[in-house]
Amino acid sequence: MQTVAEIDIDPALARVHEHGWQSWTPTATYRVDEAPHRSRHELFRLLHCRADAPVPGPEAFQGDGLLAVETGHGAVHVVAAPDGRTEVPTIRAELDGTRLRLTADAAVDHLVDEGRGGIDGALARWADGVVSRLALPPVRPAPTVWCSWYHYFTDVTERDVDENLQAIEEVELPVDVVQLDDGYQAAIGDWLTLSDRFASVGAMSRRIRDRGRRAGIWVAPFLAGADSRLAAEHPDWLVGGPQAPVSAGHNWGQDLAALDVTHPDAAHYLTRVFSTMRDWGFDYFKIDFLYAGALHGRRHGTPDPLVAYREGLDLIREAIGDAYLLGCGAPLLPSLGKVDAMRISPDTGPDHEPLEGELCLPSTRSAMLTGAARAFQHGRFWVNDPDCLIVRPAVERREQWASHVERYGGLMASSDRIADLDEWGRQTTHRLLGKQVPTHLVGG
Repeated sequence: MQTVAEIDIDPALARVHEHGWQSWTPTATYRVDEAPHRSRHELFRLLHCRADAPVPGPEAFQGDGLLAVETGHGAVHVVAAPDGRTEVPTIRAELDGTRLRLTADAAVDHLVDEGRGGIDGALARWADGVVSRLALPPVRPAPTVWCSWYHYFTDVTERDVDENLQAIEEVELPVDVVQLDDGYQAAIGDWLTLSDRFASVGAMSRRIRDRGRRAGIWVAPFLAGADSRLAAEHPDWLVGGPQAPVSAGHNWGQDLAALDVTHPDAAHYLTRVFSTMRDWGFDYFKIDFLYAGALHGRRHGTPDPLVAYREGLDLIREAIGDAYLLGCGAPLLPSLGKVDAMRISPDTGPDHEPLEGELCLPSTRSAMLTGAARAFQHGRFWVNDPDCLIVRPAVERREQWASHVERYGGLMASSDRIADLDEWGRQTTHRLLGKQVPTHLVGG
């Protein structure tokens, strides 16, 4: 680690903003006397954080490609990757009395901002500069969405989607897209082979479109589950190869590997999956668990994981054309310019507190902490997705969660079974889906 600067601070007023690697990595602004959140489990670090980065001790703050310090003397120091699309340095701040030592493991830009708004204002101005310098494309407004995930999870059926399609119409919810989430596929990686709960997602897409809505679908494009035909029949398509595939974690009760999109046959498969779904009439895609596309490991083509990751996103974009693209579980800075909307927090959920206090895991508390800290990205890098509005009576602190979505939501999506909503839930869902979203959530 090379020293970037040593700066004087007021220990009573100074704060440090840690920016996490991907959508689910905890991101927050801390007092300098606070201990930042650190995951206690290696599996959670792999799935939700940056697996190849060193874990700092409790005396250090650490950001992935971005860290900001509000000194308490009127200035904010922003230390960031010159181009986070190609390299994401690890940046640290370590306290020594009334000084913070800033270090990084690669070249960084060091900006001193003395404008208004503290850390939030400085990050907004930094983001404006990134957009201008990298000539990022204009942000496309998001449609409103109903998503199957937070009621049905992986048990969703074709009948469930049809029921809610009818209910959306009956209660006149302003929903543009009806999005099928995880559960339609036979296995993780076998996206064109359906589970026994679905006869035809193409026919389902047609029914949605015949009712005047757009059809959306969920895919985890860079994952291959150990139980999938993809992994069994094409182990050479995996990062690391058939003898030593790189672990992408463990989920759905199985080990996971990453798809090597630099392998020509794997790239062709990825293109075929999304081209087929586009032909089925889907024009809204939620692509999830994208961290897998940027894992380190031997590849058929480029050894650079960020180059491979962006090539994979390019393959998807070429296959879906102008369809709307939402990223999730994604390395954030490497995704610049590649998606229309981005999940900027861990998953929400019916519970307020996450399992074992792990702030990378699903809960309204996890989603609110990181979603608020990344508000400055909305309207600049992409449309922020704070995650779905869930307001059925069974959701803990649903009023608090609805207030967060209203304040920080760019992409507005409902994920309740419509029939389970009480009067307050229906009114709140209708109001938020019809809400005009501001261009920026944080001013520059």
